[in-house]
Amino acid sequence: MKKENISFDEISIRGICSDLFHNLLFIILAAAAMWLGAAGVGNLIYSPQYASSATVVVSEKGGSSIYSSLSVANEMASVFSEVFQSDALREKIIEDTGEEIQGTITCEAIEETNLLVLNAVSEDPRQAYLFINSALKHYEDVSTYIFSNASLEIVQEPQVPESPSNTSRLVSMRNLLAAAGAAGMIIIVILFYLFRFTVKNVVSASRQLDGTIQGVIPYEKKASFKKKKRSKQALLLASPLVSMGFAEASRKIEASVEHHMRKRDLKVLQVASINENEGKSTVAANLALALAEKHRKVLLIDGDLHKPAQYKIFSRKSQGHFSLEEVLKGEADWQDAVIGNRQNYLYQLLQFRPVADSSGALNAPTLTELMNTWREEMDYIIIDSSPTAVSTDSEVWMQLADTVLLVIRQDWSDVRVINDTVDLVWQSDTDFAGFVLNAFRSEWTQPRQEYGYRSYASYTAERK
Repeated sequence: MKKENISFDEISIRGICSDLFHNLLFIILAAAAMWLGAAGVGNLIYSPQYASSATVVVSEKGGSSIYSSLSVANEMASVFSEVFQSDALREKIIEDTGEEIQGTITCEAIEETNLLVLNAVSEDPRQAYLFINSALKHYEDVSTYIFSNASLEIVQEPQVPESPSNTSRLVSMRNLLAAAGAAGMIIIVILFYLFRFTVKNVVSASRQLDGTIQGVIPYEKKASFKKKKRSKQALLLASPLVSMGFAEASRKIEASVEHHMRKRDLKVLQVASINENEGKSTVAANLALALAEKHRKVLLIDGDLHKPAQYKIFSRKSQGHFSLEEVLKGEADWQDAVIGNRQNYLYQLLQFRPVADSSGALNAPTLTELMNTWREEMDYIIIDSSPTAVSTDSEVWMQLADTVLLVIRQDWSDVRVINDTVDLVWQSDTDFAGFVLNAFRSEWTQPRQEYGYRSYASYTAERK
């Protein structure tokens, strides 16, 4: 399956905002890099220019009319720059100053006046001043034949410039470039989100996943409490700290899964996920608790030997208890290792530490015999197995389980890998119960509503 197009209703605005928040540092770094880069390169290639200016008034020799002076000023402004840039005047300036002057001089008329503004620009502030000062002194030697009837009178004397008259374009644009860098990184983050082939919301799940969606568990933040150390309580149905929505969603999923199993006369349920931290262990624990609430005799097995978690969820200590590994090795009887009693209907077979050779432990010949015994003793058996992308241990449990339930977290695992895992389940001749969508956040742009559930009749499994 390839992601060829993107449907708007499969996009989570909240998910995009969450991605932007988690990548805020990279956005800030992109902006800072552009700002510093513009400042650095701008200063590196920046060539300061210094301008010395003078204002002169143009008058007609022997004339008394201001209109004639205005006419002369306009004529002079059109060619005065050429006069001051002429080789003849430059030679006069060199003779006067005794040095080669580098720079340019321009002339601009002030509208509706007989005033001219002269600007000499050079990379050296001293040369800019010498240039305009000497030019004003010797311009008559060059322009006598051009403006024989015009005279100039200095109104504002030129000064030695103290600071550059120009700025670096890159430096002046650094704030704009920083904003462009941040915008570019934002676009990259959004594009990565859009083309990341994961389950973004319930709509995309119903279209992309090859199986029944048994239910949706909303995102629930773990409640924390302080004693000597800060810790977080597991999201269990028995905890008074979980919200009503979370508990109701978990119980609805239990009812849906039990219906699926009773209809097909199944007893052993394997709860798995594709990757770590998708919440499969909590889902398995709550399924067991919900079944026990209905007086079903349930055995919850922590079959994740790589990273056992059930003992943490139920706050069990290893002291005085046997582990699943010891039972599989024949070092302990399963009845002595099981934690539970008839009053709460929930029995637990836990693992308290990771097992180095998990495959060897699960391939023990006693496991099949134990499973047959558990089938006779229990109403239901729930196996919390390792993620399929982490190890092949989950495949061993598939051979012993009657049906498999996959826990999918929002925007976590690749849809193609998820569907390949479904194919693997069917190839192992095991029933596939469907998916639990876990830790799904509600959209800001949509009103709060209950998630719907597809009927079993709407799903037809095809073995590939």
